[in-house]
Amino acid sequence: MQYAIFGDVHSSKADLEDVLSDIKERAPEAVLISTGDLFECTISKRFVNERTYSSFDEVMILPEGFVELLTFPSVKGNQEERILLITETDDPLLGMLSAMPERIELGEVEVIHGHQWKWGGEPWSLIEAEVSKNLTFYGHSHRSGMLRNGIENETILFDQPYDVKDGQTLINVGAVVFDKEWVLYDDMQDTVTFMKVK
Repeated sequence: MQYAIFGDVHSSKADLEDVLSDIKERAPEAVLISTGDLFECTISKRFVNERTYSSFDEVMILPEGFVELLTFPSVKGNQEERILLITETDDPLLGMLSAMPERIELGEVEVIHGHQWKWGGEPWSLIEAEVSKNLTFYGHSHRSGMLRNGIENETILFDQPYDVKDGQTLINVGAVVFDKEWVLYDDMQDTVTFMKVK
């Protein structure tokens, strides 16, 4: 089976439409999975304890027709977590956000947003990740990348399948917003291919 895995949309309807079209053209049978941060919260994390809001218009960017594009499962990103912390409404969208899991397991593979891990340094990057599977897909930093057995690939080539059969591998799927990136995971071939809308 093939999986098209993508995330960090941040409410960019146009970029999401382009990525979904690219997936439909290049991997029409792939199952879609998101690594979270589908939405862009407009309230800084510094102000989450100041008040609550009764309308999504006050806390997030929500383009017309955007929610209708979200027909695929997604883990909860830090943007969704923040929106849930500060919003009290009976809008059904709140239920959708609440129902997003922290992790999705695809057999021996795991999908997570990645904000739960330790980040820092200059440049800002992943310092420590807690994973339970040999292959984990994540986002959060908006940078496509592969970390295999603790060693990061310096350069990622797009449209080039990478064998992920052996060892522990973490795959950062990049960002939909601005970059229009996604990955294709083939669980029969044990390969991951980094993709970018041309």
